[in-house]
Amino acid sequence: MEIRIGVQNVSREIAIDTDMTADAVAAAVAGALAGGTLDITDAKGRRVVVPGASVGYVDIGEETKRRVGFEA
Repeated sequence: MEIRIGVQNVSREIAIDTDMTADAVAAAVAGALAGGTLDITDAKGRRVVVPGASVGYVDIGEETKRRVGFEA
């Protein structure tokens, strides 16, 4: 699933590809906005930590489904 995080006073957004579910990401965002930090690990094991007070927006993409068969 792709997640895009907008940080206040920063012109570029952070794009992360993670194995977390949409509900787990939403819970992490809610915890960060309640006064913590947004701590997300991407699919390659790298961690991204953003202070909750600096989060401008979080765009949670569609969950990727496993593809079966051949694609052209």
